[in-house]
Amino acid sequence: MHLAFSMKELGDLSYFLGISVQSHHNGFFLHQHKYASDLLLKAGMIGCKPCSTPVSSKPSFTASDSLPYPNPSLYRSIVGGLQYLTITRPELSYAVNQACQFMHSPTVGNFSAVKRIMRYIKGSLSHGLLFTPSSFQLHAYTDSNWAGDHIDRRSTSGYCIFLGDNLISWSSKKQPTVSRSSTEAEYRSLANTTAELTWLQMLLQDFSVPQSSILVVWCDSQSALALAANPVFHTRSKHIEVDCHFVRDKVQAHQLLLRHVPTASQLADIFTKPLSTSRFSFLTSKLRVASTPLSLRGPAKDISSASVDV
Repeated sequence: MHLAFSMKELGDLSYFLGISVQSHHNGFFLHQHKYASDLLLKAGMIGCKPCSTPVSSKPSFTASDSLPYPNPSLYRSIVGGLQYLTITRPELSYAVNQACQFMHSPTVGNFSAVKRIMRYIKGSLSHGLLFTPSSFQLHAYTDSNWAGDHIDRRSTSGYCIFLGDNLISWSSKKQPTVSRSSTEAEYRSLANTTAELTWLQMLLQDFSVPQSSILVVWCDSQSALALAANPVFHTRSKHIEVDCHFVRDKVQAHQLLLRHVPTASQLADIFTKPLSTSRFSFLTSKLRVASTPLSLRGPAKDISSASVDV
């Protein structure tokens, strides 16, 4: 890189654009503790009561929830900050994606949902992503929550991609069109995951890290896997023809291997729907989101001395 750019060696990276990088005996730990604390301060929720999940699995509604939120600029500022926080907090992706859908005209209920995200962050300020030495083999999990949005009945797609044991790419996104079946919703998510995997494969190739074996995608939908392998299903699925051909061509060219994974072991589940506390905690740990390793912890700091309960 010195041959192509004028640059200086500043030593090991420790803090960059709000992201702290801490090295330890077996890898690196990335977190945004200070950034998250500043976000809590901006929202006036330094002293809020922590909660165990960013989204309630059993939401309740009141008559005031549909009223316009009086300070939409604050809502947009906080949600924009939460988007940046997902760089090291993938378990927040679904909740933040839901909040982003109401940026144009947030309601009191929408801000209450954002406050719950902030309460979860308060209880997990030390969390971040752990990276350890492993293989360079790409594999992915893909999932979809069919017609999960009660307003427009669009599905939510989610995927997470690992390089060896380390999470390097993830997404939680509402699909642009309404899917007429769970198979269609799953297949759209499968196509998006395949496209991301293909791009990462080419990127690693540019870094002289070629994939030594076929790419693997884990999916919990038997019908989507059958559609990828059996052209007989195609006549019943003309409305997803492009996605069908894209994934099927990868499979037939032996560039992609589709495998079934039980729903209980589907890691992408966390990107598509609200989950119970136990299920959320289990999947969060599988994504390698954890608190600061013991070897990196310093003296505890109290950031709630000037707190305001919310």
